[in-house]
Amino acid sequence: MTQNDAPSARNPLSASSLDALTATATGSDRAVDAGPPDAGAAGRGDRPSRGKSVWRFLRDILLILLAAIVISFLIKTFLIRSFYIPSESMEGTLHVNDRIIVNELVPKVMSIQHGDIVVFKDPGGWLPPSTSTPSTNPVASFVDWALSIVGLTAPDSNDHLVKRVIGLPGDKVACCNAFGQMTVNGVPLDEPYLQLPAGVTKVSRDDFSVTVPPNSLWVMGDNRYNSADSRYNRDKPGNGFVPFDDVVGRAVLISWPLDRWTMLDDYPLVFAGVESGDGSGQNNTGRSQTPTPTSTTSGG
Repeated sequence: MTQNDAPSARNPLSASSLDALTATATGSDRAVDAGPPDAGAAGRGDRPSRGKSVWRFLRDILLILLAAIVISFLIKTFLIRSFYIPSESMEGTLHVNDRIIVNELVPKVMSIQHGDIVVFKDPGGWLPPSTSTPSTNPVASFVDWALSIVGLTAPDSNDHLVKRVIGLPGDKVACCNAFGQMTVNGVPLDEPYLQLPAGVTKVSRDDFSVTVPPNSLWVMGDNRYNSADSRYNRDKPGNGFVPFDDVVGRAVLISWPLDRWTMLDDYPLVFAGVESGDGSGQNNTGRSQTPTPTSTTSGG
């Protein structure tokens, strides 16, 4: 190409040459960008995918919630559950409206020891007739029912009692010796958990002597002068003894209020040397054998 053939300001490109170059560049851009119509179609195709993603997310959340409810229900039914304390009979250890966690493996799987705090159903006539009326608010009733399913509330706490185990099957429990102490199988007990009236050292207002029958417990409240326990129910079905079949479980923890959060002690040193009266030869340093539960008439 000669100097005269090269484009310059004095010799500009012709209109036809400019059109050809423009067409070439535009075609290349289209090949690279894939054009607006195709992008619009892709956008319309994304909408169903977004809808499916939202539905899958909601479905997963529902499945997780359902699984949590089922697991909580199983835990409440077979492992642990919550109760609140409605009375003062265990004052000194448990206060009114304390919430406690109860191990339901006791006594079905794990045995009961002297000194354990147990929750049990009314063996018959221990509790006065209920005067509470059900809530008329359907929303509140549903919420209370739903929370009770997962063990966060205990609407049946008023139908249960909580006491400390003093006598196991075969034990001879008596009160009081010359020092005002209670004895189990002749061994005097020094009970630091008791709440007694000011100036009183005798651990029970009334004297008694009983032998605990098979498959039963002798229980007493820590607030000894304000507890309608085994001592004062000997004229009721079971003669004041609590059948193993009525035991819901062992209280292990105060969970509410938070400033009272603590594990519950069974005071093994208090009962050290008290051999079980059932002839097993075990004392409170090891788990005593739990009798096999039998069918028992609760008396209402």
